[in-house]
Amino acid sequence: MRTVRDAGLLRRRVGFYVALFSGLVVALGGAVTGFILLGDSWYQLLIAAALGIILTQIAFVTHEASHRQIFASGKVNDHVGRWLAAGVVGISYHWWMHKHSRHHAKPNQIGADPDIAPDTISFIPEDAAKATGLVALITRKQGYLFFPLLTLEGLNLHFRSILSLFEKGKIEGRALELTLIFLRLGLYAAVIFWALPLGMAFAFIGVQMAVFGVYMGASFAPNHKGMPVLPHDSPLDFLSRQIITSRNIKGGWWATALYGGLNHQVEHHLFPNMPRPALSKAREITREYAATLDIPYTEATVGESYRIVIRYLNEVGLSARDPFDCPMVNRFRRT
Repeated sequence: MRTVRDAGLLRRRVGFYVALFSGLVVALGGAVTGFILLGDSWYQLLIAAALGIILTQIAFVTHEASHRQIFASGKVNDHVGRWLAAGVVGISYHWWMHKHSRHHAKPNQIGADPDIAPDTISFIPEDAAKATGLVALITRKQGYLFFPLLTLEGLNLHFRSILSLFEKGKIEGRALELTLIFLRLGLYAAVIFWALPLGMAFAFIGVQMAVFGVYMGASFAPNHKGMPVLPHDSPLDFLSRQIITSRNIKGGWWATALYGGLNHQVEHHLFPNMPRPALSKAREITREYAATLDIPYTEATVGESYRIVIRYLNEVGLSARDPFDCPMVNRFRRT
């Protein structure tokens, strides 16, 4: 921490984020212009795909605001993050921030990290073994089905975040977020269905949501999936916990731009409020420090990381398989 702080890597880079967000606004404006000019054309699906990418990039900025990476003031970060998340992306900022904070506190720890809690996909064998019915069928091949299932992740994120705003108890910004989300989703749907024929309108929304879901899921999945899963009572210290359970993705500036800084997952977990431009320099410091303390520091290429994720999910899915899946056993069972 002293080395990182002395190197100025925790200094806010407001200029970078102003330039980044300005670029995203221009890109969004270009997508809107293209939508207007194309009119009744199936080429609109290209605009839908571009919109899915742009919204994911804006979600990355929202993620950084939630970690206090952009501004020195926590209130300003929250204000900007809430308006971007709810008003532009259409997802609850409160839901995301609290869920993600729990993940950062104890990544890949059973019973503590919500990102490995059982869902359509199981991340630990014990949960896979409990799967029944359709979920069990999916779980058995969940590695191969991972990317196809991500096409629905956009819908899942919207649904879960909106549902969370109706839960009992105090929720900061509940009224504002509900207002922004429903205005955003309502106006978006109204414009699409007004401007395009019915079938094309559904296709446009489907493509945009599918691209958004795949891009979001593919950006976060390589960070921890296939890395060590810790028991609920793990005694690991903060430094070891964050490094051992995280995986970086190799690559230069293009990887940082593509993944919104999430490619430097180890450094992001060690220094959550570090601005995106400083992460690559922090990587050099962290790698050397981890080697000195003999703590495993994991990096993989983009392709390697996805192969690891798919292989890991398939291995976990083995726990959901019917013991009579074996052809030889099936033969004896029939007799």
